[in-house]
Amino acid sequence: MATRSNSRGGSGGSRGRAGGAAVKSAIPQLAWDQIRPAPVVLVSGTEGFLADRATRLLRDRLKQEDPSLEVSDLSAADYAPGELLTLASPSLFGEPRLIRVDAVEKTGDGFLSDMLDYLAAPAEGAVVVLRHAGGVRGKKLLDAIRSGAGGGVEVVCTELKKDTEKYDFAQAEFAAAGRKIAPGALRALTSAFTDDLAELAAACQQLISDAADQITETTVDKYYGGRVETNAFQVADQAIAGRYGDALVTMRHALASGADPVPMVAAFASKIRTMAKVSGARGGSGQLAQQFGLAPWQVDRARRDLSGWTEDGLGRCIEVLAETDANVKGGGRDPVFALERMIRIVSARGRA
Repeated sequence: MATRSNSRGGSGGSRGRAGGAAVKSAIPQLAWDQIRPAPVVLVSGTEGFLADRATRLLRDRLKQEDPSLEVSDLSAADYAPGELLTLASPSLFGEPRLIRVDAVEKTGDGFLSDMLDYLAAPAEGAVVVLRHAGGVRGKKLLDAIRSGAGGGVEVVCTELKKDTEKYDFAQAEFAAAGRKIAPGALRALTSAFTDDLAELAAACQQLISDAADQITETTVDKYYGGRVETNAFQVADQAIAGRYGDALVTMRHALASGADPVPMVAAFASKIRTMAKVSGARGGSGQLAQQFGLAPWQVDRARRDLSGWTEDGLGRCIEVLAETDANVKGGGRDPVFALERMIRIVSARGRA
């Protein structure tokens, strides 16, 4: 289903990409922060946070060039034939158009056919952004774009797996803001948020906004060192993924560092409730984010977290979270036991 609203305000090469093995590409291959307008912009790769940020950069650039930019969203997964042509067609006043298409890796034949036809004659004044998160579905379309049809570019958003890549990412965040951070502080910050790039980016932005002077290890320790928020989400991530032993060890380390059980339960509740919202919901990440008041990366993360879960398991865990919350706030005699029980049940995805 399409939504439409008025918004105001490298070079080619051979590399691995979403949609198959490495192939020779005839179009420019760009990093996420090098995104630029083109008739067709393919945003590929598994790192949803970087893909969202790249698309946002492009939108902001286009809006700066012309505040009358018309922004529309489509989902390739539940596309109705003809929607693309309708949105790409110029209006009476000829405003520039940005059409964002999510879930191209789940495309049906309807969108695939319309988009292949569109590549033969892209609409003047329109930029179509295609988000493909990986897999082989839609390969015919990806190959066509990479062959040069439509005059496109590709923005490759691969997951940052190495600590050095995350360190470089965080360093670039501070450099872009013109802020200095000590190498030791940057290492400490990267280590604290190693499991989630979006949370690392948010931590960088908080320090950039709040810290007045040069950011040192003391500054990072003041904000995040030993804080339960840092460890709590690590515990929740490990438990939700079914890693009971790891979650238990991290929880005990957090408590030994002075963490309070109450915010730890809150971290679990935040992630489980987001999963419950997204569970069974249809539509692209952007559409669901708008519907539930979330960021697109939160929708993508929740969908990944839901692997192996059932609705009954989610319901059971929500009940346990309520019980644990009451127990750690004075309703029970042993808050640590309540936390351990919660972690055990969540790690078993509500089946314990």
